[in-house]
Amino acid sequence: MSTSGLTGSRDTPLSKIRIYAFGVVVAAVFFVYSVHLFNLQVVNEELYQSRATQVTQRSIPIYAQRGEIFDRSYDTPVVSNIDSFAVDIIPGEVPEERRTDVYRRLAGYLGISEEEMRRRLPPSYAGLYQPVEVKSGLSLETITYLAEHLEDFPGVTWRSKPIRNYVEKESLAHVLGYVGDITKEELQILYNQGYSNGSVLGKSGIEKQYDLILRGQDGKEFRTVDVRGRKVGEALVDEVPPVLGKNIVLTIDRNIQKLCEKALGSRIGTVLVTKPSTGEVLALVSYPSFDPNLFYTADTADAFRRLSLNTSFPFLNRAIQSQYVPASTYKIILTTAILEDEVVSPSKTVFCPGYYNYGDRVFRCHKHNGHGSLALFSGLAESCDVYYYTMGAEYLGIDRIVDFSRRFGLGELTGIDIPGEIPGTLPSPAWKTKTYNARWVGGDTVNMSIGQGYLGVTPIQMANAVSMIVNKGTVYKPHILKEIRDPQTGELLERIEPEILAAAAVRPSTFEAAGSAMRQVITNGTARVVITTKAVNSAGKTGTGEVGMEDHWHSWFVANAPYDAPPEEQIVLVVLVEAANDWEWWAPKAANIILHGIFSKMNYEEVRSTLSTWYLPLQALPQEVQEVR
Repeated sequence: MSTSGLTGSRDTPLSKIRIYAFGVVVAAVFFVYSVHLFNLQVVNEELYQSRATQVTQRSIPIYAQRGEIFDRSYDTPVVSNIDSFAVDIIPGEVPEERRTDVYRRLAGYLGISEEEMRRRLPPSYAGLYQPVEVKSGLSLETITYLAEHLEDFPGVTWRSKPIRNYVEKESLAHVLGYVGDITKEELQILYNQGYSNGSVLGKSGIEKQYDLILRGQDGKEFRTVDVRGRKVGEALVDEVPPVLGKNIVLTIDRNIQKLCEKALGSRIGTVLVTKPSTGEVLALVSYPSFDPNLFYTADTADAFRRLSLNTSFPFLNRAIQSQYVPASTYKIILTTAILEDEVVSPSKTVFCPGYYNYGDRVFRCHKHNGHGSLALFSGLAESCDVYYYTMGAEYLGIDRIVDFSRRFGLGELTGIDIPGEIPGTLPSPAWKTKTYNARWVGGDTVNMSIGQGYLGVTPIQMANAVSMIVNKGTVYKPHILKEIRDPQTGELLERIEPEILAAAAVRPSTFEAAGSAMRQVITNGTARVVITTKAVNSAGKTGTGEVGMEDHWHSWFVANAPYDAPPEEQIVLVVLVEAANDWEWWAPKAANIILHGIFSKMNYEEVRSTLSTWYLPLQALPQEVQEVR
């Protein structure tokens, strides 16, 4: 066989086809890859560049500064921000062999328990290259020390994190509330609203109610990291600046607030001053209170624990979160019902021998030797229990009593813009059956007729009840936010307009007559020897709530003033002193101080030196006043 024959056989047409086919495949693959690379690098460059950036960059939040809070004068803030620092630690940058020692030393220097340190930095964080906040509210001196001893604290960093400064401290604590670091549970709920780990948010009061307005919008800074999340270089890649939180202006009048606080003194109770024509709250005092600034000290956890365990419940906002028997203040609602439904003539008299027989029970009047014969106006002025026992049990009946109570807003939330309000208790036959599986009896109606028994109201509800009489049937939703303003220019962004909460289907003349009856409480009734101020004419009602403790009663006083002025010029005042205090019938005495101070434009010390009878002990008062129940 010749060599030439073998060689020729390799160049057959079939071989050439195979070579051409292979070349085509190679060319096609090259073409496809070229197109794909062109697509990646040119057509979709921005898309894939963005994805690559996301992989190699990490965002670090820049927390926005919270807005300041002002009282209605909008001059000096009652809540401001103080420069402060937070210390973070990056667990992955702490050498494993030194981790325990570094954590222990840092905890000791910052005043954190080792248990708290372990909670913040569990073993699962060991390889984490993201900063974890250890403590905030630190001074420059603390940061300076850490900076000078960096070799002892590897992985430790710090940043600016302003803290809140509550100027008025305890006086406005229940109005303002306080802020704190977000918890894991809160973050799960609020994550979609822009909150993140390390965010500060309001925990109570106005700080909580308007947190989204006050907190602003956090910014971000972007840094390049490696596959383990470690920073590569020190330069920022990009930054989105934070947006400052907006400032808010409250309806609170700081001078009236301070006057009310000092008039109440160290007595467990509450004071409210509102504007009936708008629903604005001019003062809200609840005692005992607390200092929100304590939550930024080294002993934050201890301070919170001590306050939480205090049996006087300083965190409790008694104006909206506690219910009490309204006692004789409730008689203004019964008076309105009697007048509106005309169940009896206002001139019809009822004889009070000092007791009222109903079935096999005897119900006593607060004046044990009796008032004699009384008509409606004198019955309210002297707060005669027998008169209202008779009206409630024999003429009105429980259905009418409950109906008028609802018209005045009892048993329902007022909608005030502070979290935590309770609706109180408005009992009825159906309520008793559902709650106690028991039948409503006549004695329940008798008790309820003088504001006792199962009935429970909040002080803010009683403020609304008096406002309804002043406005002749209309109640505006109570509110504490007055305005929202730009934090840099002060420009008015939003003003809160009055909002009608309820409008009772009662004749204006009925409310006018009820107001006249309340005026007689001051001029001829139980309050005449206590409300001594000549600065203003007022109308009101005393109340003494029985709580089952000997020589201890709730002391109430509700009022509106100036009595003869249009609603736009009046204020409503509610004072409640709990039975937990020694009995001294203080509510009307405190009201006398407050009314005199407001309308004489005096502070507490000036009022004290002006009024001569505000401090009189109970024994010095007339016998009929001592017997007020």
